[in-house]
Amino acid sequence: MILEFEQPIARLEDKLKEMKKLAEESQVDVSEAVATLEAKIKALKKETYANLTRWQRVQLSRHPERPYTLDYIQGIFSDFVELHGDRTVGDDKAMVGGFANLGEQAVMIIGQQKARTTKERQYRNFGMANPEGYRKALRLMKLAEKFNKPIITFIDTPGAFPGLEAEERGQGEAIARNLKEMFMLKVPVICVIIGEGASGGALGIAIGDRVLMLENTWYSVISPESCSSILWRSWDYKEQAAEALKLTANDM
Repeated sequence: MILEFEQPIARLEDKLKEMKKLAEESQVDVSEAVATLEAKIKALKKETYANLTRWQRVQLSRHPERPYTLDYIQGIFSDFVELHGDRTVGDDKAMVGGFANLGEQAVMIIGQQKARTTKERQYRNFGMANPEGYRKALRLMKLAEKFNKPIITFIDTPGAFPGLEAEERGQGEAIARNLKEMFMLKVPVICVIIGEGASGGALGIAIGDRVLMLENTWYSVISPESCSSILWRSWDYKEQAAEALKLTANDM
């Protein structure tokens, strides 16, 4: 997936591939031209990503090739043991968590999980947790507190699931209880926003001693599209909404 502002870079990269292919087929030395083009691509990337608008950073936060919670767990931690269920309703696949080792330190990891294929996205409910997801997260936090283990949360959600059944099972109460309980945890809590940090759905696992944001992520009470639809009755002003919300890591 190539975003609109990345098109100039993509065109140069395609040209570079063609040049290398031509060199292989014709045995012509184009090393100097390749080096020049590679330098041009590097400079263009640096210029492009150094001057991103807030809306462009929102777009990057949603890129399907970004790593998700389980990718970070696999890349950073070892001996991850996933724990399931809230002991009341069931297991929410949009919220994952369990014990793992960070070097020599055992930690509890909790995070929203998105997916890349249509089938996987449906399975993970597009990263939108139900009440049982937040209750599972709280159960794991209390378990970590019991065994005196630090907690690390990864936030990446377009929001808590807004369906009628979620409201019937107490979505608002589940998130509110998490906020209250996280304030009172007696173990260190580090929260990392790795993608989208939308509203209460993000805040439900984002109360910590340290709250960190990756460069191209956002954290706000409302998404730019929703803000635009409320203020201007249209999604066409999402870029202006993103600028007004000041929702990026640089703004925090």
